[in-house]
Amino acid sequence: MKSKLLKSVALAAMMSVSALGVAQEIKIGYVNSERVLREANLAKTAQLKLEAEFGKREKDLKDQESKLRGAAEKLEKDAPTLAETERNRRQRDLVEADRDMQRKRREWQEDLTQRRNEELGAVVERANRVIKQIFEAEKYDLILQDALNVSARVDITKKVIDTLNAQK
Repeated sequence: MKSKLLKSVALAAMMSVSALGVAQEIKIGYVNSERVLREANLAKTAQLKLEAEFGKREKDLKDQESKLRGAAEKLEKDAPTLAETERNRRQRDLVEADRDMQRKRREWQEDLTQRRNEELGAVVERANRVIKQIFEAEKYDLILQDALNVSARVDITKKVIDTLNAQK
């Protein structure tokens, strides 16, 4: 009911504006923020920085997972010939090593997420400044980000990316 009321009010407002002859051409732009974060040089640099910063820890985690998997396979293979106490000790060691590895992976993921948010936050901030510059310089009435359907006629994403890339 509320949405019908809002639609009716919006329709009435549009009809009254056009009836008064006040309707002017409205300049609208659209920016695909996901594309900006994927294609802008600043975003690519941030991604490389994150890979350099977190790549070694990721490799160490993968190596640790591989060793743990190998130890589990060895225990499974040796289990029939092991004494029960030795088998139980090895199982406890594997569980403890797995718990430690999961904790390290969680910490790595949290650290990576925090740093990614920091880096991409800086890119978003710069992109928003560029969008505002374009908005003011080209006298836009409205610039949208992330709409469902957009005509290429109003898409200014490339302009934003090019402007970001031109900045130092």
